[in-house]
Amino acid sequence: MSEDRTHVQEFFGARAADWDRKFPGDGPAFATAVAEFGLRPGDRVLDAGCGTGRAMTALRAAVGPTGTVLGADLTPQMLAAARQAGRDAEGALLLTDVARLPLRDEVLDAVFAAGLIAHLPDPGANLRELARVVRPGGRLALFHPIGRTALAARHGRQPTPDDMRAEHNLGPLLSGSGWHMTSYADEDDRFLALAVRPRHP
Repeated sequence: MSEDRTHVQEFFGARAADWDRKFPGDGPAFATAVAEFGLRPGDRVLDAGCGTGRAMTALRAAVGPTGTVLGADLTPQMLAAARQAGRDAEGALLLTDVARLPLRDEVLDAVFAAGLIAHLPDPGANLRELARVVRPGGRLALFHPIGRTALAARHGRQPTPDDMRAEHNLGPLLSGSGWHMTSYADEDDRFLALAVRPRHP
């Protein structure tokens, strides 16, 4: 599933203008996932691989006016679509690779990542980079608005045992990347894995 930067940019760049219209019913799933994430007013959160910024309104509502919301994406066309939708009003949009974030160590309280993990070229190293920018005790949400089985069916496939999002693979992957998985849900209408960066290594 992993892809390099150029393929990711080409894939999402070609689809950016129609992305929100293609998935019009995803909003409530994003809002529910953000609510379960447990952000608090004043938190500093990154929407990693933010795409058109579909999570940013819910993230802003969760952290309030004193919080910080950043959206980071590799694809200029996705960020342009986010701006066109007015989502840059919810937080700052950064054109950057989440594998090399222009952020200081331990500067964030949380990272929300929707649909990101399947597109990471080096999932272990890339998840470690997300852990680097989150304080000890900070949290990570790996989300998709539909579950693995429904997503595979959308692409004419069946889920496979080697899918990195399968619970038996994802738990060890997170553990080896500076995270501890605290909950896992893979249902027809959502995928949500939550993790925490341990306070003590």
